Amino acid sequence: MTAGKIQFAENEGTYVLKFLGEIRLTLCSSLESFLDNMFNDPDFSSVIIDLSETSTIDSTSLGILAKLSIQAKKRFNLVPILISTQDDITRVLLSMGFDSVFVLVREFEGLVKLPMNDLPCEGSTEPATQERVLNAHKVLMSLNEDNRKAFSELVRQLEKGQTSRDKDKNKNGDDNSNS
Repeated sequence: MTAGKIQFAENEGTYVLKFLGEIRLTLCSSLESFLDNMFNDPDFSSVIIDLSETSTIDSTSLGILAKLSIQAKKRFNLVPILISTQDDITRVLLSMGFDSVFVLVREFEGLVKLPMNDLPCEGSTEPATQERVLNAHKVLMSLNEDNRKAFSELVRQLEKGQTSRDKDKNKNGDDNSNS
């Protein structure tokens, strides 16, 4: 398997994101930042996500894609296009309910060649990463009942861990204020 990376291009407000290789949580900080900037572009008009060269994609990355679609619909009344030509990836997308939030394209001859740029990989703190994982899975749970059942225990554990960290943080903060 090849290490994952995300490439992007933009032409007249249309953004193209191409996911290559293994798409994991480690790329999510960069992806979220990119999506925030994309949605704030006054010329933004559409987005195409190309998974035709994706070998694997984790649930956190899928949650961020689902969030992208939900935001595009809410803010721009737009349903993004998701290209998935590999049966195993398409099967995962369908099982997660992505056909209800994306225009899912299973066959295509290739996009107009645009010069693609690598999305730089940003670092992330552990609490920010945990928050991202939690939010991504909550978005997946909102797509359908199967996802709710599949991820409810994980979300419950992540929220429990978050609460424990917040209590420890407050306790340490209280201890520091007394010294």
